[in-house]
Amino acid sequence: MNETLAELGESELLRRLSHFAPPGQLNDDSAALGSDSRPMLVNTDVLVDGIHFSDVSTKPSDVGWRAVAANLSDLAASGAISVDGITVALVAPGDTPWSWVEGVYTGLRAALDEYGGVILGGDCSKGSERLLSITALGRLGPLRLHRGEARPGDILVTSGPHGLSRLGLAILQNDKALHGIPLSDALRTAAINQHQRPIPRLAALQDLLNCKPESLPWRAGGTDSSDGLLAAIQGLCSSSGCGAYLDETLLPRSKDWPTGDLWDRWCLAGGEDFELVLSLPPAWAQRWLDRQPHSRHIGCITAEHNMIRWQHSRQRIDSQGFDHFRTTQTL
Repeated sequence: MNETLAELGESELLRRLSHFAPPGQLNDDSAALGSDSRPMLVNTDVLVDGIHFSDVSTKPSDVGWRAVAANLSDLAASGAISVDGITVALVAPGDTPWSWVEGVYTGLRAALDEYGGVILGGDCSKGSERLLSITALGRLGPLRLHRGEARPGDILVTSGPHGLSRLGLAILQNDKALHGIPLSDALRTAAINQHQRPIPRLAALQDLLNCKPESLPWRAGGTDSSDGLLAAIQGLCSSSGCGAYLDETLLPRSKDWPTGDLWDRWCLAGGEDFELVLSLPPAWAQRWLDRQPHSRHIGCITAEHNMIRWQHSRQRIDSQGFDHFRTTQTL
């Protein structure tokens, strides 16, 4: 029998959810964290049914995994080197099956087991739609990555290819834009995996810290590409008062990526790839590129305020990525 949340009631729901946290962790209204001399980084992301996930494209366990990955990606893009844990706020209609919630928390726990941290606490409430809000807490390492730390002359790099998550969504939805386009099995698999089980780039950040030239200060611009590659670069440029050149021959496309305007647009503005996008001094950038097999050199930072151009033609690039309040995309 697949019980609903209304049939379980709040007390039984909390009892079952407590099995996904350390023993006794959910017994009280607040959580105590151990003392630590390192500054704490805090991030919150919200996933809304129909905007960030749906039953068509995302299994419950993948909803949980993606929720953790999105938050930990933001922590990595800020310089976090360890994860204390997360709090979870769940809103769902009373007729939501317990099996769906169980799957979500299974995915949450699996991602935390993989990347660190535990469920520290949270809250549950009845609502008209399913919503999952995660707050993640991590500890800062020696480098505080800020969007506002890019400088003219820096090299723009990213930790991996872009557009895969958008392609994965299109495959799962049987998007008509893909009809008649041959896609390799490897590309299909990579795209679906990237959409359903993205990887927060904590290991790539650690490599960045390990390869800094001793002569350079701890200064780098950084963000992640949750809203798309162009949106990430625009964030760096806007916050730093700089511009950027992108090399059209170096766009971070995956192997076997098709050609054409649609495919370039998905690469530049598809969103939810959760890769690091960094502005680094040239010597540091080269060391990181040498250590990271999937990383890409994509351009450079210029002194032209808030202007992103193609490197060869100098033509301005429209820097529009995923916008939660403007998007018409459904999942």
